[in-house]
Amino acid sequence: MSKLFITNTLTKQLEEFKPLHEQQVSMYVCGITPYDYAHIGHGRVYVTFDILYRLLKFLGYNVTYCRNFTDIDDKLLNKAINEFGDKMRYHEIAEKFIHAYRQDMAELQCLPPDFEPYVTQTIPEIISFIEGLVERKMAYVVNGNVYYSVKKFTDYGKLSKQDLTALEAGARVEVATEKHDPLDFALWKNEPENSFWQSPWGWGRPGWHIECSAMASKYLGNHIDLHAGGQDLIFPHHENEIAQSEGLHGAPFAKYWMHNAFVQVNKEKMSKSLNNFFTLKDLFQEIDPMVLRYYFANHNYNTPLDFNLEELHKLQKGYNRLCLALAQNDAKNINLAELKSSAIIQKLLTCLCHDLNGSGMFGIIFENISSLSDLEKTYLKAFLQQIIGLKMIYLPEKQAAITPEIQALIDQRNAARSAKNWALADQLRDKLVKMGVVIKDK
Repeated sequence: MSKLFITNTLTKQLEEFKPLHEQQVSMYVCGITPYDYAHIGHGRVYVTFDILYRLLKFLGYNVTYCRNFTDIDDKLLNKAINEFGDKMRYHEIAEKFIHAYRQDMAELQCLPPDFEPYVTQTIPEIISFIEGLVERKMAYVVNGNVYYSVKKFTDYGKLSKQDLTALEAGARVEVATEKHDPLDFALWKNEPENSFWQSPWGWGRPGWHIECSAMASKYLGNHIDLHAGGQDLIFPHHENEIAQSEGLHGAPFAKYWMHNAFVQVNKEKMSKSLNNFFTLKDLFQEIDPMVLRYYFANHNYNTPLDFNLEELHKLQKGYNRLCLALAQNDAKNINLAELKSSAIIQKLLTCLCHDLNGSGMFGIIFENISSLSDLEKTYLKAFLQQIIGLKMIYLPEKQAAITPEIQALIDQRNAARSAKNWALADQLRDKLVKMGVVIKDK
């Protein structure tokens, strides 16, 4: 079996992956809060760890993969109020966007996890988990709310490398005057009678962080091999998960932690207010999902990704070149066990097993593709389809519809170029790119 090396956020080291039980791997990836359509940041997370899931199975591990839905949350309640005037219809919001999310994941060729639990279907386990923390005096009750006592957990900050004494209550930390300490966070939130769920502390609903601790424990056990998600979850979410799980069970929660880096758009943080926010649903109108998956796989997961449509269109040419080179090779009946005997596949595995080095892997492919035998090409196609998750079907390039607004911008840019106003021409080109239009100057 090839050795797999990953960057462990907990130690900040590249480590050889050695699961708790020799051939068994338990893998938990934090899922979405379904109050809106999934965006390209979500796409990067779930494609990255789908490739890891496929790779682990290819390496011979029996993998149990769990990815949750946070289907009760302030954002869902607020959306239900805005749309229906009734926060108790939050489940309708959740179901709508869970359905859309599953369609997006299918388009991206992401395999469904073994378990996809909903928070709302895990309430008894969440309440039991909180009860255990209260009994161990790691949590306390005030006015029907339950808070985790951060300073009772001496290792708090070990994942995010933050010094507890230097932490201050800020925008990411819940603030309430009734808390014993500003850093304490909610495990259970008090709600009016006959709303949400009954608990030993009265009616209420769970806090955000407790949910994943309870679901990971229910579906994977108290001590798991791998926990993953986006870099934005390191603090406070994953830090708080560690505090909860280790505070209750008194032993390490996850052996390895992996986080993919942020996605920016044209070197700016993705934001609706900046008009650079791309949902997967909208993006698929512009570019084929396989090009987006290829794009993610081509960039190393733990380095920031500067997303722009122009690069996507360029990458489609590379993807199509690869599809054409392998078009005559039928990989349908290839037994994946055969692949491990292939020299080219061993080279690719060596690269991919070094912290999912996708960019290096594709570099090897394009360096060798013209000299491969038909059998090696067949093996390569099977590898790209089954482990990298690409369909390997040639994609005709989509032409953008030229609306009057787009034509006006093109005319302005041509005028700017004629006047040799290159700065304005560049600004207009960038604006067109954001609208999905790539200009090719002759």
